[in-house]
Amino acid sequence: MGSVIIARILKAKEMSRCIGCFSCMLSCAAVNQRNHSLAKSAIKIKTAGGLSGKMVAVVCAGCTGVRPCAEACPSGALIERTGGGVLLSVDKCTGCQKCAAACALGAVFFDSDAGKPIICKHCGVCARFCPHECLEMEDS
Repeated sequence: MGSVIIARILKAKEMSRCIGCFSCMLSCAAVNQRNHSLAKSAIKIKTAGGLSGKMVAVVCAGCTGVRPCAEACPSGALIERTGGGVLLSVDKCTGCQKCAAACALGAVFFDSDAGKPIICKHCGVCARFCPHECLEMEDS
């Protein structure tokens, strides 16, 4: 009897609660990039506009079917992730940035130090470290 694998996708469902503490970004960068720079995070929190604007999360939507970032990748470095989104094969990546240009949400970020994209793998560490429960993992 085999086990059923349920893929989960990150969702920013309660951004009205967000105060811009960046705990999600810091935890993502620390765990996934071994770096404490906000620039190394696969999720970006920013204001929707103005000093009193609400906060928004820019993060991979976990596309299913056609994944524009993977379609644009000439080296095949972005591999379809079960349940949605993609995973990065760092060794195959040439750093061309075509994946970043192809993402309509602007959710593929580029690490200029490493010369590689920063791809959300929907691990959920950002949701676990959000003190206001703005982010959650949802079964796909």
